[in-house]
Amino acid sequence: MHPMIRPAAVAALTLAGAALLSAGAVTARPDLTQTPAEVRAGTYALDSDHGKITWSVNHLGFSTYYGQFVKVEAQLVLDPADPSASRLTATVPLTQVDSNSDGLNRHLQTPDFFDTANHPTAAYVSRSVTVDADDASRATVVGDLTLRGVTRPVTIQVTFNQAGPSMGGAYKAGFDGEAVIKRSEFGIDYALPAVGDEVKLHLEGEFVLQPSA
Repeated sequence: MHPMIRPAAVAALTLAGAALLSAGAVTARPDLTQTPAEVRAGTYALDSDHGKITWSVNHLGFSTYYGQFVKVEAQLVLDPADPSASRLTATVPLTQVDSNSDGLNRHLQTPDFFDTANHPTAAYVSRSVTVDADDASRATVVGDLTLRGVTRPVTIQVTFNQAGPSMGGAYKAGFDGEAVIKRSEFGIDYALPAVGDEVKLHLEGEFVLQPSA
């Protein structure tokens, strides 16, 4: 034993670890599930504190530039018995963008980009949900994205993470998603092609089951 690690300290650490284990602090949560068919059916609302959209775009060939949209609002109607009947709608406040640059945040509000004076939000409405035949935790969501008054189809590849009671006790279902859009298709062509046309979107969402009506 290293002379700096005294037997009394080892004993104290061992007792502390045993206490944590006995209190359930690091034990598995049997009430959580990663099986999609076991998720509760119903209407879910996005917990906006734990839901955001991270975007990335090629910047002049020097780097991949990242930013985020926060304060996203979304509703998910989930039917595990018939996933194709599930529906997703979302509203993205374009003024709530964080690019890690105050100057760019302001520029993004102008007609060069989002033109938030006339189009303060973007909206997504799903049209179909198709579960992967080989992996029930993955699904393809096809829907319509409206941005700057232009509506185009956008496909989201979704991964189900888990569902069950969260730390506060509310029942949640968690998902990640990936999508790619071309900004030029929505009338955003500023600085093309130096700044990339393709914008990759990574979506994260914890949805809270709402009380039945």
